[in-house]
Amino acid sequence: MCGIVGYVGNNAVKDVLLEGLQRLEYRGYDSSGMAFVGAHQTQVYRACGKLDNLRKILENAHTESSFQGIGHIRWATHGAATESNAHPHRSTDGKISLVHNGIIENYQALKEELQAQGFCFQSQTDTETAVYLIEREYQKYQSLEKAVIAAVQYLKGAFAFCIMHQDEPDKIIAVRKNAPLVIGLGKNGNMVASDIPALIGFVDRIVYLQDNEFAVLHQKDVSFYDFDGHSLLKSPEPLALEAEQISKGHYAHYMLKEIHEQPDILRRLLSFYMPDGQNICLNGIDAKKMLRNIEQIEIVACGTSYNAGLAAKNVIEKLTDIPVRVEAASEYIYQKQLTNAQTLVLGISQSGETADTITALKQARLKNAQILVLTNREDSSIVQCADAILPLKAGIEVSVAATKSYTAQLVVLYLFAFKLAEVLGVANAETNYLKHALFELPVQMEQVLSAEKALEEVSALYASYSDFVFIGRGISYAGVLEGALKLKEISYINANAYMAGELKHGPIALIDENMPCVAILIKNSSTFDKIISNCEEIKARHGKLIGLVSDETYQNKLFDNLIRIPNVCEELSPLLTAPVLQLLAYHIALKLGREVDKPRNLAKSVTVE
Repeated sequence: MCGIVGYVGNNAVKDVLLEGLQRLEYRGYDSSGMAFVGAHQTQVYRACGKLDNLRKILENAHTESSFQGIGHIRWATHGAATESNAHPHRSTDGKISLVHNGIIENYQALKEELQAQGFCFQSQTDTETAVYLIEREYQKYQSLEKAVIAAVQYLKGAFAFCIMHQDEPDKIIAVRKNAPLVIGLGKNGNMVASDIPALIGFVDRIVYLQDNEFAVLHQKDVSFYDFDGHSLLKSPEPLALEAEQISKGHYAHYMLKEIHEQPDILRRLLSFYMPDGQNICLNGIDAKKMLRNIEQIEIVACGTSYNAGLAAKNVIEKLTDIPVRVEAASEYIYQKQLTNAQTLVLGISQSGETADTITALKQARLKNAQILVLTNREDSSIVQCADAILPLKAGIEVSVAATKSYTAQLVVLYLFAFKLAEVLGVANAETNYLKHALFELPVQMEQVLSAEKALEEVSALYASYSDFVFIGRGISYAGVLEGALKLKEISYINANAYMAGELKHGPIALIDENMPCVAILIKNSSTFDKIISNCEEIKARHGKLIGLVSDETYQNKLFDNLIRIPNVCEELSPLLTAPVLQLLAYHIALKLGREVDKPRNLAKSVTVE
């Protein structure tokens, strides 16, 4: 969850680290800190809250003599968001400094052992255990590399470290086990970071560390080793991204920019997976071999990715008659698994670093299931669990609340469903219709986005309400789950989504004049009239009604506010309702003065279970 960055080189270290941490702030903003090794001392600066608090402290810091440093942005796990729990953590003699992303699972036992040996802990974090272990081993070996190799043998869990020692200048050690870490190689120095955005503009080549590996960074070279100390040969790859690709452009927030990128991402995916406009190509996957003999599908994901999986379940089962089970990865890993060799497990993760999903896929592997992964990061940890991957091609998503990656997941899942139907020999006229109807969606999505001003006006009417209800039927239930999640994430409003037919079995007790209700109604849906009846029930109890309706002929006598979207078939409707609900949440959050891109308590990459 946390973000770490390290730099050794000729550029102004403070500025490089601040820029890197700013680009990683989506990973946490409970506290931040930096350490700089100078000629005679290590300077450490830490601050609670957002990175701007650290930036103010650093305005008067004299770091000009330093050519190396490490930085950290924290999402609190062990210990509250206090300055004493902020990173970097230091050894008792002040010479070793360390930043950490991950969780050390056996830290309590190690802490007790170290306390018995005389080490005095200053924080409630698990991280402090690691720095004291390294200090203890350094006393034996008088070598930072040897001390790190010895110390990591004691640690269980997930960790990515950047480590420096006062007596060994021009050296940063970067360590990876079950937590992402990438090395950057540049003309003016070398870097390490939790994610690529921190490196853009500073380096021109990258190397991904794998589990149980570490790197030793100097100003002019980088060496790689495994946890046994054996030297490794690595082939750097070019870093092709430019700084403009992670800028907001003319948009006020990354979230708004990413919402408006969705039509082009849909076009990109169609071009990638259907280059001739007719045939679906899964790019390197032997679809017949992988899909022909499956008897069931399990979709494993978390959060927004889970909601995309629920939508896909409706389409896959309808087109193929293959049963689909959708499980939250955090629950899957603790349940009895009925997975077998005839099961295809779809793991979905935008970041490719979602710890629960990775653990679930590893367990499915033990059951001999085939593993197909959908991810926006083809270089991520989840890829190592997969027999094959379906890339989302959404580009770097900076805002914590997922938008463009959700619609990318939907599109790729649709294409997978169509291909599966073809491989199984059950594709029919409806399959072909849906496949080609996808090509109309980018323009229709642009129509939806062009009506943003009207959505902003609707949002202003409802920003003062503290609770919301969302209702939908069939595939629209997955849509309202995602809409309610977006509103919760960025506005902090208590928003709950329900199957519309279940409203009268309990949730209708919540309805009164202070309860806005958002309903999705898709023309020609078999449940259109039923959900109209559900809305009548809400109206009879004085609830405020907002309707998303895909029927331009519908005469409104029911809704307080009606939002029309282009006519679309029910199966593809989530691709048009999603941008509407994203913009609704965005503008409500703006009216409430929320920090849209960095909502409280959340982080973009959930790298801990």
